[in-house]
Amino acid sequence: MVSASKLIPSGFIGISIVIGLTTFYIISDQSKQKRKEHVEGIVSQLINLIIFIWIGKIIVNFFVFIEDPLAILAYPSSSHALYIAVLMSIFVNISNTNSRHNDVPLFIESLLLVFLVASFVYEFIQLVWNNNSYAFGYLVLSCILLVLFISSHGRIKAPALIVMIVTVWSGGMILLTFTQPFVTVFDYIMVPWFVCLFFLISISITIINNRKRGSDGWN
Repeated sequence: MVSASKLIPSGFIGISIVIGLTTFYIISDQSKQKRKEHVEGIVSQLINLIIFIWIGKIIVNFFVFIEDPLAILAYPSSSHALYIAVLMSIFVNISNTNSRHNDVPLFIESLLLVFLVASFVYEFIQLVWNNNSYAFGYLVLSCILLVLFISSHGRIKAPALIVMIVTVWSGGMILLTFTQPFVTVFDYIMVPWFVCLFFLISISITIINNRKRGSDGWN
């Protein structure tokens, strides 16, 4: 039986994501149909990420899985499993780029808004509910990014906004890793190399899509 101590954090994550999706749907200036498509796309990405996290957990605990596959259920999803899942998700999305619509930048922009709102809500819960003082740093960073995102949205094109947000997020995360014992995102510990790698991959995706689709696809 799964203990409440394991279910509560998952519940907080679920609540945060729902609030993030709701916020995006309410404040987005996209058409109702486009908002609906993006919400469905984001949910699909989240489901894929969860599947990839389980695959990552199997990879990280491979020998345990070989000996007793059911025992893997008792192992919590580590940060290494998340790293593997994110990299797998990015690889799959790059592979499927040609089959997507030409609104990839707008979708990523929508995904960023949901992520930022969900991150802010989750860290706020951690700070208030669990009295987690280490959540304060990332809470402030999330707040800064939200203000930056909302104030810049519509004033600059989606690709530039994405790069700017990812750059500030990466820089802020690296700063936090050096100013406090650890920094987490949805309870997963982030390390500098992963943040830097994520930044480089994000920039690469932006460049690849820009070259493939041209400036019209990125407006």
